[in-house]
Amino acid sequence: MYIRSFVNITSRAWALPILSSLHAGVAGRQATLLAATGASRTAFAQSMNHLIKIGLLERNPGYGHPLRPEFRLTQHGVEAAAIADKVQRVSTLDDQDLLRKSWTLPVLASLQTPSHFNDIKRNLQTITDRALSQSLKSMEVRNWVHRSVDETARPPRSIYSAVNTGEMLSKITGSEINFAHQR
Repeated sequence: MYIRSFVNITSRAWALPILSSLHAGVAGRQATLLAATGASRTAFAQSMNHLIKIGLLERNPGYGHPLRPEFRLTQHGVEAAAIADKVQRVSTLDDQDLLRKSWTLPVLASLQTPSHFNDIKRNLQTITDRALSQSLKSMEVRNWVHRSVDETARPPRSIYSAVNTGEMLSKITGSEINFAHQR
């Protein structure tokens, strides 16, 4: 998966839990998925519409009741759902709030090796300085990212490394970043 596709998928808070639930075999009906993810109706609907728009989900054409729609994964959706399921399996319930933030997984995907702030920003072209800074700080608080200072550089520069759960997620997302298509 190209990094732009990854950023696009994670831009909606409930996209990964929806994809993971479908991969795990939860029925593609709206009510079942809503219960499995625990999302609010509005956020869930926005995430579902987003996944349909980017081509990872589609309405099941063989299921005819318009008031109780059923959804299924597209071919690209199957690949993305497999990654989402790996991510969900590594994380705990306490980690879900951080995983639902837009930039957490794309930042971790770019931390395959220890990196400077500007290197991460260069990999994630659309991220703002503020969003990257906040993302790194929230992951540092959770002990997913470790920040060290390179004293040999002038001026001294921070180096960010994925650690603990962040390192496991970085390996999953980084190894999968090169599959399929670019949107």
